[in-house]
Amino acid sequence: MEENRRKILSAARKAFADKGFAAASMDELTADVGLTRGALYHNFGDKKGLLAAVVAQVDGEMARRAHEVGARQKNDWDALLAEGVAYIEMALDPEVQRIVLLDGPAFLGDPSRWPSQSACLEETKRAIVHLISEGIVKPIDADAAARLLSGAALNAALWVAASDEPKAVLPKAIKAFQCMANGFLEKRAG
Repeated sequence: MEENRRKILSAARKAFADKGFAAASMDELTADVGLTRGALYHNFGDKKGLLAAVVAQVDGEMARRAHEVGARQKNDWDALLAEGVAYIEMALDPEVQRIVLLDGPAFLGDPSRWPSQSACLEETKRAIVHLISEGIVKPIDADAAARLLSGAALNAALWVAASDEPKAVLPKAIKAFQCMANGFLEKRAG
């Protein structure tokens, strides 16, 4: 069973990235991996459930990539900021752009309600609590700060992805994100 799920997920990811969610044929997708539509329905419920699983997979990979970028920074504040910037920059990746930032919201609704985004929000909140305790971030509500920072990075990525000129919009989005984020600082992290 688990192997069937992986096969369908992999084929769907490729189909959604190449053709988009609306144009991807579930009959072709299941036939390509030697399975029936019944296997798709058994594992994912329907095509939308399959998209949700693919979005969760790709969004989870995005979070790990952003975390890796953050881990290379010299301090916790720079790490948090770098993670947000890395997330925004991933909007230029064609697979991320189509699956997570364009089709995901169009067919699954508000990304801030996705489980993968909720996990990212909780991680950001923990980082903010730590930064407040260290005197790096102003003593404000950590939940509010985390929601604003996470939301700003997500919305910046959505803007870049939906733009007619994503490469031209990217530096504007990053600069505005950094400017907004730096407003949370009590003192510059050093």
